[in-house]
Amino acid sequence: MLTYLKAQASSLLASATDFGITIIAVNLFGWWYLAASIIGTISGGVVNFYVNRKWVFQSKSTAIKWQILKYVLVWAGNLIIVTAGVFMLTHFFNLNYVLAKVLSSILTGVSYNYIMQKQFIFSN
Repeated sequence: MLTYLKAQASSLLASATDFGITIIAVNLFGWWYLAASIIGTISGGVVNFYVNRKWVFQSKSTAIKWQILKYVLVWAGNLIIVTAGVFMLTHFFNLNYVLAKVLSSILTGVSYNYIMQKQFIFSN
């Protein structure tokens, strides 16, 4: 249970990074919302990997390159799912891009990220 709570804290930190960068890219730099969402997701992914490896799952594995490769595979799935969700919710349902990103990120986090990280990436 403690690992799950730590993973949720890590996810919140990564999401704050993701959303902060997405919103800044759109509102300050005038980027297209989907491009900003992708850059935000990449940034959040880097933060999430580091915090999960060091703090959440306390990985002692010396095979960090293998973990990074597995993380990138899982993260690519996350990027595709979140980006598709943001596009569909903004394009077809006219939701604000931030709300669309929140909904897509929550759904992906609960149904995909934790399970894949615990069972596939950081299992020792």
